[in-house]
Amino acid sequence: MSGEQIALLGAPSPLSGAVHINSRCLLRSEGEQRVVVVAGLPVHHYIAGDAVAEAYVMVSLVESGFAKQQEVARSFGCATRTLRRQQKRYAEGGMTSLAARSGWRPGRRRIRRSRLQLILKLEAEGLSNCEIARRLGVTEKAIRKQVVSKKHSVQEVLAFAKVEHPAVDSSCAEPASELAEVCDSEKSDSDSGQQRFVEEDSCICETVEPLPLSLDADPNNRIFDRFLACSGLIDDAAPLFGEATEVPGAGVLFAVPVFEHSGILRAAKKLYGNIGPSFYGLRTTLLILLLMALLRIKRPEWLKERDPAMLGRIVGLDRVAEMKTLRRKLTRLASYRQAERLGAELARLRVEQRGKTMGFLYVDGHVRVYHGKRNIPKAHVARRRLALPATTDYWINDRRGDPLLVITAEANAGLVKMLPAVLEEVGKLVGDRRVTIVFDRGGFSPKLFCKMIKEGFDILTYRKGKSRRISEKRFVTRRAKLDGRWVKYQLHEQAVRFLKGKLRLRQVTRLSDNGHQTQVLTSRWDLRDIEIAHRMFERWRQENFFKYMREEFVLDALVDYQLEPDDPTRTVPNPKRRALDKEIRAARAEVAKLEQAYGSAAVENPEAQRPTMRGFKIAHAKMAKKLRTSRQRLADLIAKRRALPQRVEVRDVSEGEVIKLATERKHLSNIIKMVAYQAESDLLAWLRPHYARAEQEGRTLLHEVFSASGAIHVAADQLRVTLSPLSAPHRTLAVQALCDALNETETVFPGTKLRLHFAVHAPRRIGMAFPGPAPKKGAGDAPHEHKADIS
Repeated sequence: MSGEQIALLGAPSPLSGAVHINSRCLLRSEGEQRVVVVAGLPVHHYIAGDAVAEAYVMVSLVESGFAKQQEVARSFGCATRTLRRQQKRYAEGGMTSLAARSGWRPGRRRIRRSRLQLILKLEAEGLSNCEIARRLGVTEKAIRKQVVSKKHSVQEVLAFAKVEHPAVDSSCAEPASELAEVCDSEKSDSDSGQQRFVEEDSCICETVEPLPLSLDADPNNRIFDRFLACSGLIDDAAPLFGEATEVPGAGVLFAVPVFEHSGILRAAKKLYGNIGPSFYGLRTTLLILLLMALLRIKRPEWLKERDPAMLGRIVGLDRVAEMKTLRRKLTRLASYRQAERLGAELARLRVEQRGKTMGFLYVDGHVRVYHGKRNIPKAHVARRRLALPATTDYWINDRRGDPLLVITAEANAGLVKMLPAVLEEVGKLVGDRRVTIVFDRGGFSPKLFCKMIKEGFDILTYRKGKSRRISEKRFVTRRAKLDGRWVKYQLHEQAVRFLKGKLRLRQVTRLSDNGHQTQVLTSRWDLRDIEIAHRMFERWRQENFFKYMREEFVLDALVDYQLEPDDPTRTVPNPKRRALDKEIRAARAEVAKLEQAYGSAAVENPEAQRPTMRGFKIAHAKMAKKLRTSRQRLADLIAKRRALPQRVEVRDVSEGEVIKLATERKHLSNIIKMVAYQAESDLLAWLRPHYARAEQEGRTLLHEVFSASGAIHVAADQLRVTLSPLSAPHRTLAVQALCDALNETETVFPGTKLRLHFAVHAPRRIGMAFPGPAPKKGAGDAPHEHKADIS
C-alpha cells in the first residue's frame, strides 16, 4: 500500500477533510483524491471533478442501504431531489446516463428578457400559456417560468454588454457601448438607411430598422457574437465580410439584389418578427435557404458535403448553419403558421411590380407522391397513371410561366372544387383588373364557367367530352408573331352553347398535322383566334415549370414526416359501392356472354327437329336456367348498390385515425423554391439582350454563374464581388453586361451598409496575334521573324 493510500485510510484528523455521512460512512478528501470509507473499509475512490463517478458513489451508498438520501445529499452538497433524479437515471440507463444531459444549457434563458412585457400583455388578454408559447415558438414550460418570475426587471442587461470593444467593424456595427439599446430595439426608429415592414391595413409598409451589431473584428472568428446570441442579446448575427479570394459559389450573390427587390426578407420580418435570440436569425436563415436553392444544394443533408467556412464567407459569417440547425429553424418558422400569408404578400408585391404579365394566369395542380407507411388520402398521378397516396398543390403562374402563388388543396380536391378558392385569392391580388384564367380539362364544368364569368373572370380551357368533328375544308391557316416568335395554326372558329343555351362561349378548334382536332373554349370575344390558341397551348410552359422544379429544386421532396389530424367528417366515395361496381361489371359480362350463346343457339336451331319455340326451350333448358340465374344475380347486385349511399364520412371507412401530411413546412419550402426560381427568371430577363442563345442556354449560364468562384473585397462602403472568367469568352462578356445592370440597382447587402458591386475578370486571350507587314530588308538588315504573341 502506497504512502498516499495509508494517509487517506489512517485515523481521521481535523486537517484530513473528513466528512461524516453517518456513524458507518465517512468521506475522506485530500487534494484531488476522494475516498468513501464504510465500516473502516474503502469502498469507493474517485477524483474531484468527476461528476459521473461522484453521482455513482451517491447512488451506490443509497442503493446499498449504507446511508439515507438526506444524509448523502447533505454530505455531498446537493439537493435530495437531485439525488432522486440520479437514482432514476441510473435505474433506466446505467452509469452512462449519469453524464451531463444534452440539450438547453442550464441557466440559459429560453426567451429574451425584452419579451417579458409581451408575455405579460398576452397573459392579461386571457391567452393560455400554451397559446403564448406557440406564438413565441418556445415550450409551455419556458412561458410558465417567465410568468412566475414576472417581477424580474426587463431593463436588466449583462455587464459584459456594456464593455466597449475597441475592434469593431464600423461598416457593419454600432459602437459597443450601445449594445443594450440595439439588442432591445424592437420599437426603435433609428438607422433610416435600412427598411422593414410594419402592418397597416393588412399590408406591408416601409419603415426603419436598426442594423445588427457585431463585436467581432475577425470575420473568421465570431466568438463574441456567438456569446451574445447565447446570452440572449442579439436576434441575428451581423454579416461581417473580409478579404477572400477564390471563394466557391461567390457568383450566387448575383441573386441578392433580386431577393431584396422581391421583398421576401421584409415580408418575413413583419410576419415572423424574430426567431431569436440566435446567431442564425430570421434574415440569415432565409438568405441561406435561398442561396442553397440556387447553388443546387437540394436538401439540408447535402450541407455535409460542403465546406461550411467557404459557404459562410458568402453570407458574411464564419460558417453556415448545420443541417440540424436549419431543420430546427424551419420547424420554428412553421410553428408560426404564417406561410400562407407570406406567399400571399409576396404575390401581391409581384403583381404590383409586374402587372402587365398578369392578364393571363395559368392554374394547374401538382401531385406530390407520398412513399411512407401511413394511410393518407390518395390522388391520381397523371404521369404514372395511378392513384397513389399524395398531396396536391395548386400553382398559379403568370403569362411567362413564372410562379405567382401556391395553394395546398384540402384532401386532394379536384380542380373544379379548388378553382373557387383559387379565384378568391386571385381576386385579392389583382383587384378590379379582369383576368383570364387558363386551365386544363380537369376544371371543365359549365356551371363553374357561369360562376367565374359572373365574378368577373374570363375562362380559357379545353373542351371535354365528345363533339362533332369539323370538316378539314373549313379550317383556315393563321400566322402571326406572338411573344417575339412566329406561330402558325390551322384554325376554325364558331360559337357554342351549354346549359340549354344559357351559356354561350367561343370555340376555337385547331387541326394538327396528324388530323387530330383540339377544341378550345373561351369567353374572350375580343382576341384573335390565333392568340386564343397560342395562349391555350402555352399552358405547357407551366408543365415545363413543374418538370424543371422537380429536377432542379426537388419539388417533390418530403420535407418532414410530420402528420396532423384531418377532418373526420369529410366525405369520400363509398368503398362498398366501388366493390359492388366491380361485381356488377363482372355480372353484366356474364349475362352478355350467356345471352350471346343463347341467341347463337336460337339462330342455329334446326326447324326440322324443333319447329316451335317450346321445343327450343326444352332442348336448351340448362342454358336458359343459367341465364335466368345470372340476370337475377345482376338485379340483386344493382338493388344492393342502390341502397348504399354514394359518399360516406372518412371516419366511417378509415381503419385508424384520420390524418394527413403536415402542410406548413412544405408550404414554406415551396415559397423558398418559388422565390429562387423567380430570381433566376428575373436574372435571365436582364441577361437576354446580351446573350444570343438565352432561350436555349440562359438558365444553364446562370447555373455556371452561381457556382463560379470569385473574390470578395470590402472597400469603403462597397462589397465588391469579382468572378473568375467563365467557360467561354462570349459568356464572360454577357455576364459582364449583367454585372453592369445589377450595379445600377445599388443594392445594399441585407444587414449591412455595404452596396453590392459586381464584376467579372476579362476573358483570357488565347491564340496568335500577328503584327503588321514586315519592313523592307536593307543591306544590313536581318530577316524579320514573326513571333506568336500568347497573352
